[in-house]
This record gives sequence, C-alpha cells and structure tokens, in this order.
Amino acid sequence: MDSEKIPASGHDSVVIIPMYNEKENAAAIIDAVIALPEPVDILVIDDNSPDGTAAIVKAKIAEYPDRIHLIERQGKLGLGTAYICGFLWAIDMGYDYICEMDADFSHNPEDLIRLIATCRKDADVAVGSRYVSGVNVVNWPMGRVLMSYYASAYVRMITRMPVRDTTAGFVCYRREVLQTIPLDKIRFKGYAFQIEMKFTAYKYGFRIEEVPIIFVNRVLGTSKMNTGIFGEAVFGVIRLKWNSFFKKYKRPDR
Repeated sequence: MDSEKIPASGHDSVVIIPMYNEKENAAAIIDAVIALPEPVDILVIDDNSPDGTAAIVKAKIAEYPDRIHLIERQGKLGLGTAYICGFLWAIDMGYDYICEMDADFSHNPEDLIRLIATCRKDADVAVGSRYVSGVNVVNWPMGRVLMSYYASAYVRMITRMPVRDTTAGFVCYRREVLQTIPLDKIRFKGYAFQIEMKFTAYKYGFRIEEVPIIFVNRVLGTSKMNTGIFGEAVFGVIRLKWNSFFKKYKRPDR
C-alpha cells in the first residue's frame, strides 16, 4: 500500500455499496463479496432505509468486524453524494483500490476481482462495461436497453471521452485518482455523477480501461431509476462539457 495508514483488515481494496431499502439483497451481497477468493472489504452507505437494511448490515458487521463498515445518513441524499462520502472515508482509511457497485446483484461480485486486477496492472480507472463488447444486458426491457446504450453514445459524442459505457456504476479507482479529482466540486447526484467522474478522470489524463461484464437486471427489491435521473444525465452533459473549457486539469504529479 502507498499510504501510511493501513486498514484494520490489512487489505488494500474496498467496495462501496450504497443501499436504500435493500433488505432482500443486503446480507446476500455482503456474503458474496466476503466469499471472493481475493479479499475485498465493504463499506455500506445506508440512507436511513425504513425497511431495516442497516440492521441487517450491522448483524454482518458483528460477523466480520474488520471487513464490513457502515455509514448511516439521515435520508436520501443522492447516489453521487453517497459515493463521495464513501470515497473520502476510503481514502482516509488508507485503501489503494476503491470500487463502487450496486447492491442488487446487477453487478456480479466476482467481477470485482477483474476490475481490481486491471487497476493493479496498468489502468487508473477500470470500468465494468456493458457495451465494450456488444450489448451485454440481461432482463432489461428493450426500451431501457436502447435508452442506456444511446445515452452513452450521446455522451461520447459530446465529451469525446473514449469510454463506451459512460453511465456504468461498476468501477474501480486507484486511490490517486480520487485524491486528484476535487470531489467537493462534483455536482451531479444521480446517474450523471458516473459520467462526471469518468469525464473528470479523463480530463486529468488518467488511463481508463473498460472490462466487459454482463449486467443482469435486479430480481429482488425496487429499481431507483426514474426519468428525472435520466434527464440529469442527458441534459447535464452539455453543461459538463461547456464548463470544462474554463477549468484547468493539472495533476500534482506532473
């Protein structure tokens, strides 16, 4: 590890999993990550779920006190703020590889190993990509597949960012990336947050590599996607690109 501080578990990787009303998935997703052949610690961000999600996570913490961590927030404050909260915590704790993943098994926990390995090898950001090798989505309605696919194409056209799955929420970052990006300046809270993070990393000159995954629509629980979130992603991209003309992207190591 590069940092002076070492996590209590002694492991260098952590996955941040935001949760809201995920009682059907919370224990299972935690068990799946803990069972991986290479150790990855877990930070759950719970936004005061009324269904008792936090209590389930706390029971798991009792089983694996150094591997599982929980931050409880007072309400639904947005996906982006949840991840930023987690990023700051993970940096402070000394993790070198910081991942993000959904709680509903739409992302296969086993793919975490491939994302982290990609960052260990030569990437600064590894993206679990639905579209880098075709369209690898299971059980989504065709309308949503098309909306997602063409939204990413639209983002690439506007930003010129060489990433095929710009809205992907399954990502691993080297700690240096998150230390360089001014996280307090990230403005989007919904799925546009994913675009803004990738675009900012790209503008700072970090190497982004896409790792093909198969995305499976959730079986249990309720999706948090809505048209407002999608609209933020579509219309916010123009503002994101425009604002980039007035920013200086200077890495401290260059």
